[in-house]
Amino acid sequence: MNVLDSLIEGVREDLEARRIPMAKIVAQAAQAEPVRSPLLALTGSQMKVIGEVKRSSPSKGALAQIADPAALAISYEKAGVSVISVLTEKRKFGGSLADLDEVRTAVSIPILRKDFMVDEYQFFEARAHGADLVLLIVAALDSAQLLDFYQLAQGLGMQALVEVHSEDELERALDVSPSIVGVNSRNLKTLDVDSAVFASLIPRIPSEIVKVAESGIAGRKDVIFAQESGANAILVGETLVKGSDVSLTMRTLLGLE
Repeated sequence: MNVLDSLIEGVREDLEARRIPMAKIVAQAAQAEPVRSPLLALTGSQMKVIGEVKRSSPSKGALAQIADPAALAISYEKAGVSVISVLTEKRKFGGSLADLDEVRTAVSIPILRKDFMVDEYQFFEARAHGADLVLLIVAALDSAQLLDFYQLAQGLGMQALVEVHSEDELERALDVSPSIVGVNSRNLKTLDVDSAVFASLIPRIPSEIVKVAESGIAGRKDVIFAQESGANAILVGETLVKGSDVSLTMRTLLGLE
């Protein structure tokens, strides 16, 4: 079993432990606050940043305590982050839906629920907890699931960040006509990082699609490389949560310091 398969197995087990009747979660999703537009937030001539509320990861272990996700989210918004990504996977990332709730109420910018979306229930759950954007990992889904889940997210008013790591995955991603594609330099099956993936895949994505460079963004040179490869946005977790000054880290990444 590779790393991704192991993570998904845990996600499914945890989902079964918290699942409520479908009719109830559907009703909760319908009553949620209106969606904030991730597309609007990630569009523009300047490099955009998706900042993550992320306590730990399978590759790096513990990153930060984050006792107050709301306070961190507020610091992100003040520093100029365009979208906040909240990890809700518990076992390896230390996240929760409670984190999503806290962040949603604390800021006015769009929120990404970052988790391994493998069940229809999770999409209604995401919307019920205020998510504006969900993650669809192409490596975790077959083509039929990818299309069904993409359409489900849209039907609930949300956008999907469709994540790829290879040419084959990119081809499958483009088949669903996505608005936002993330190119992850980390292979989720092995956890190996290769930033060359940015240069090989991002230029293949049509210009009308928002292109997000994910993983391995540690300093200004990484941002420049992603931007030169054609990225419109970067997703940053470890670098922001481990820094002592979010505003300074943001300015440094964006070349404003």
